[in-house]
Amino acid sequence: MHFKDLAMDFHNTLIKWYLQNKRDLPWRKTTDPYRIWLSEIMLQQTRVVQGMPYFFAFTEEFPTVFDLANASEEQVLKLWQGLGYYSRARNLHKTAKFVAENLNGSFPPSYKELLKLKGVGEYTAAAIASFSYNEVVPVVDGNVFRVLSRYFDIESDIMLPATKKEFAKLAFELMPKDNPAVFNQAIMEFGALQCVPKNPNCSICVFNDSCLALQKKKVDSLPVKSKKVKITNRFFNYLILEDSLENTLIQKRTAKGIWHNLYEFPLLETSEIVDFDYVSKEITKNIFSTYNIIGIEECSEATVIHKLSHQHLHIQFWKIKISNVLENGIDLKTLKTFPFPIVIYNFIEKQEINC
Repeated sequence: MHFKDLAMDFHNTLIKWYLQNKRDLPWRKTTDPYRIWLSEIMLQQTRVVQGMPYFFAFTEEFPTVFDLANASEEQVLKLWQGLGYYSRARNLHKTAKFVAENLNGSFPPSYKELLKLKGVGEYTAAAIASFSYNEVVPVVDGNVFRVLSRYFDIESDIMLPATKKEFAKLAFELMPKDNPAVFNQAIMEFGALQCVPKNPNCSICVFNDSCLALQKKKVDSLPVKSKKVKITNRFFNYLILEDSLENTLIQKRTAKGIWHNLYEFPLLETSEIVDFDYVSKEITKNIFSTYNIIGIEECSEATVIHKLSHQHLHIQFWKIKISNVLENGIDLKTLKTFPFPIVIYNFIEKQEINC
């Protein structure tokens, strides 16, 4: 079979499967680049089921790019709270401002121009360009790597930049040039629902008579991904002050790194898990020496290991009662209006702030 015939056979089978099996997702019912951009940014590093409520919340709160641009960063971060990878939210806000103020609210109508937007990489630009403008440009994400590497038995390391170009070229050749949007949706959906990372049910797959990985019993070993992520362990001790009015103190994380511009309690970061004696000594002699401390208690039930992509945070919470009145003290109701990392917000919500 010539490659042209193979490509036609592949995309016809794939699109037929998609039309029969696709999920009913709100961003598939529009060609509005604002909503498609919003959904694509949210779905980076995030499963559809987790991202869906945020998509509805954002489109209700900010129905247009102008509404999002006019919001404060704090409003955006608060609404994003719990979705993680907060640089996405900060870039989202900056891009909304740029589109509203510099482009009169109109998103660039081509892949190359979309790439210039902050937070928009090759995959996101391809998705917006094909879904909104039907531009013939392939998407290449984890799902596409997996489907094509298995179907064609490609052992190229997907962590290498050259491999991305290889897969983009192949996807472009397979793509029907008169229907790029549906093909892109179809191949991603196929990877998400059928050709899943672990234990795919190949017996019901529409490609089980032509998939090379299945024929060669290599499904579990593809795609090839070499580089392992190095995990750093960090040890956070959050110090929850409580004054005579039951108010507390928080601070904004202004340094670059995780949780930039989110709020947290005063933090004591250590090189390992520490005990009561160590924390008590640091609090009374160094951190809060100007306060009249009348009690220190570890909220041991709130201890948690919070796993991020490159870091594992070992988090302990400590309640410190003082007889002073805090100058900038915040009550519990006000506290909940600030954007926090979800691990801290959950602690506040459970009122473990009272241990």
